[in-house]
Amino acid sequence: MLCESLSDEFDVEVIAGMPNHTDTESPLKYGRAQHNNVTINRVRHTRFSKHSIIGRLTNLVTFTMSACLASLRKSKVEAPDIVITETDPFFLPLLGPWLKWRYNNKFVAYLQDVYPDVAIAVGKAKEGFIVSQLRKSLVKAYNKSDRVIVLSPNMLARCERNGVASEKMTIVHNWANCETVFPVKQDNPFRATHHLNNKFVVMYSGNLGMAHVLSPLIEAATNLKDHSEIHFMLIGEGVHKEQLEVLAKERNLSNVTFLSYQPKSQLANSLSAADVHVVSMLPAAEGCVMPSKLYGILAAGTAVISLCEPTSDVSKIVNAYQLGVVCDPSDTTTVAQRLTDTILAMEHNRTETERQGRSAREVCLKKYDQSLQLKKFAVLFRALLEGTAQPVEIGDPAQNQSEELTSCEC
Repeated sequence: MLCESLSDEFDVEVIAGMPNHTDTESPLKYGRAQHNNVTINRVRHTRFSKHSIIGRLTNLVTFTMSACLASLRKSKVEAPDIVITETDPFFLPLLGPWLKWRYNNKFVAYLQDVYPDVAIAVGKAKEGFIVSQLRKSLVKAYNKSDRVIVLSPNMLARCERNGVASEKMTIVHNWANCETVFPVKQDNPFRATHHLNNKFVVMYSGNLGMAHVLSPLIEAATNLKDHSEIHFMLIGEGVHKEQLEVLAKERNLSNVTFLSYQPKSQLANSLSAADVHVVSMLPAAEGCVMPSKLYGILAAGTAVISLCEPTSDVSKIVNAYQLGVVCDPSDTTTVAQRLTDTILAMEHNRTETERQGRSAREVCLKKYDQSLQLKKFAVLFRALLEGTAQPVEIGDPAQNQSEELTSCEC
């Protein structure tokens, strides 16, 4: 979507591999193709199972090598004006300085994750010589860029602590398309299909992965199994899904339903079917990632339980705009009971919960709608090419509820 929006003003080419998930029924092929004015160059790489660490690392390395070769094949006439690298795979930004040197272009590092910090946070890596050298190499690459785009204030702060120059960085939040994701609170077909009418639905929708606090949901469902009016819905895939399903089955929890990812065309219905959504983050992963699921939830006009630390970016947004309740997961011995109490309180005061949902939709329209955020990229890239891009001042939404949360005032 970002590339399509930029194609109105720029010639955009994307070097990509094969996606993990796709909604299209037609086979995706390697090579060049046009899609909505964007040139997509799919390069060859290995596709071993992601469940194998060696296989997954091989996939990342072979894709990076193929992407590098595809980038270096361009002639001086075809040279890009701006090269943008993302963080999947995490060492892709290391190509940026080389391409900037070869083509004398602008280099933008767009960070969806902060590596290697996120790998350490989820227990996939430990601090040591190799990890330290990787961090130094990435920071060196970021400091050679013309701009580093991050997703939140805490991500910016973490990058600063790692040594990224503050004047290099700009925050552009992720977004939701408020035209395709909208509240469907009356006669919701998803609720009807899954027999959720007259239920208070607590939903987690998204990646059931290692960076998220998930077991308290099953613990809370266990505590509330005699409350027939409350139902838990967990939608998505991830490494912890099977473990959570086994736990729910062992406890014979009829108040928990697991589903796979829903089609994008049905997101308005599925996200709106919840009375409250849970957004969670491991405390150690704060500032490494920013849960993009938050913005779709806001667009769907639904209240939020932030199962994140009070100082997290998610919790600051929830508190600043009164969009729900913060439930601190730091104390693992009490978090399940506190989540249980929070759910009961929100169910007992549905009027307030519904008001929080309406506020969520309003905030998304005013601050996180796709059209607003995508414009910031075009403005930033124009400024870089014109040599007028200036550092931006970062505001803290917790200090001023009326303050613009997005800091890219380009």
